[in-house]
Amino acid sequence: MSGRNTALTPPADATAPVRHPDAPAPGELLGAHYEHCFGCGDGQPHGLHLEARAGEGVRVSAEFTVKAAHQGAPGLAHGGVLATALDETLGSLNWLLRVIAVTGRLETDFVRPVPVDTVLYLEAEVTAVAGRKIYSSAVGRIGGPQGPVALRADALFIEVKVDHFIDNGRPEEIRAAMADPDQVRRARAFEVNP
Repeated sequence: MSGRNTALTPPADATAPVRHPDAPAPGELLGAHYEHCFGCGDGQPHGLHLEARAGEGVRVSAEFTVKAAHQGAPGLAHGGVLATALDETLGSLNWLLRVIAVTGRLETDFVRPVPVDTVLYLEAEVTAVAGRKIYSSAVGRIGGPQGPVALRADALFIEVKVDHFIDNGRPEEIRAAMADPDQVRRARAFEVNP
């Protein structure tokens, strides 16, 4: 692992992740965690509209189509948009653990360019858990789940309480999310990034 960041290496006493008994079943579409999320929300006209599905164990798969609004260089996806897709996919893993966690660190390797109109297929898994730290990795492929690798990521998520969002979020959005009568949707609104 030379060259890897030690912050993304689980400690020796880390444990294997355990899928929560109430986690969505393998193959189940996870749906948007929050309508206004840039990564998965339907309320974002230029968002990624990323769709994640529960996998076996503590794994998810996801896909999104790179649109013209997502480009950086002419005809190619912006690297920040690709990092967002990885972050969104990795964040979806926490729903399988049934914890609220935020991204602490995300290290991304861009392997090949991703053209506009490409469907990017993403696979992610939790690799270890150590206290509040959740270690995970992901890969993004072009053209299908077995297509050429375009990007990879390793991430560290930190489990937090809902107060993290209440204390730091913009009050009007926090109030609206907390007032949602759908208990599952209300809980899911607070499950990802800082």
